[in-house]
Amino acid sequence: MKAAVIGSGAWGTAFAKVLGEAGADVTMWARRAAVADEIAERRTNEGSLPGVRLPEQVTGTGNLAAATAGADLVAIAVPSQTLRGNLAEWAGSFGPDATIISLMKGIELGTTKRMSEVIVETAGVEADRVVVVSGPNLAPEIAQRQPTATVVACHDEGRAKLVQHALALPYFRPYTSDDVIGCELGGAVKNVIALAYGMAAAMGMGDNTRASLITRGLAETARLGVALGADPLTFAGLAGLGDLVASCSSPMARNRTFGEHLGRGESLEQAQTATRQTAEGVKSCLSIRDLARAHSVEMPIVEQVERVCHEGLDPQIAVKLLMGREMKPE
Repeated sequence: MKAAVIGSGAWGTAFAKVLGEAGADVTMWARRAAVADEIAERRTNEGSLPGVRLPEQVTGTGNLAAATAGADLVAIAVPSQTLRGNLAEWAGSFGPDATIISLMKGIELGTTKRMSEVIVETAGVEADRVVVVSGPNLAPEIAQRQPTATVVACHDEGRAKLVQHALALPYFRPYTSDDVIGCELGGAVKNVIALAYGMAAAMGMGDNTRASLITRGLAETARLGVALGADPLTFAGLAGLGDLVASCSSPMARNRTFGEHLGRGESLEQAQTATRQTAEGVKSCLSIRDLARAHSVEMPIVEQVERVCHEGLDPQIAVKLLMGREMKPE
């Protein structure tokens, strides 16, 4: 089997490693020529996954057409808010029956579309050709072959099973699902809840607070998911609770880390400077808030994270506002 991975960040690199170790011939596309050359010549990507060696089945290129030529699987791992613009340039490079794998976890600003919807709309592919991979996917741990599980979701059961078998390894266990909506929402909203978790941790709040944020954050995610047609059971699984716990509890999770900077009183700009990047949840909190409002779904944690990130609200005040909400049944 031939596979292409578009994007050379940590998750794209770890995913390419999994595909290669599971037996596929993998070509990674990197925008920067130096990164593509490093992958091809040394089988490393020190800028994204330091200390990790890629298998011989993985190579790199800066030529997208060369990467995707004849590929059975095309995995896309780019920042979610850049996907539409990139696909306008890339769509003609995909084979007529290639399975497109979305590794992004976000909701598009402005349109409030999920990443699979953006792929279908912009690349002109059928929805049943798009597979979503979600779950507790901390790239450094996967690259170190630490055991984990993930979800492979697609409307087409056959394609889901194809990707499942292409990824299966002793340390990487994929499960299939047909709930694309639920898997994508779980992956997107957990980024926002992890920001709130990071803020709480930096403010010195204890395990009760953190457990409450995870639990009520999961409830918000499930409410929105059900309103959009997702299976509520998805949110109790790997793409829901599993991904949420990993992103909130791990110091290597970028959204939690970014939230910690905000919780210490830093501005959005200061947090960006300190982390050298913008966490996905900072942008997605806006689109998730808009999506929730459009469907009359209450998401108070998401609302307060958006206010902290984009309106300058003090995180301490955000906590008071959350705790002061009207009493209601769970």
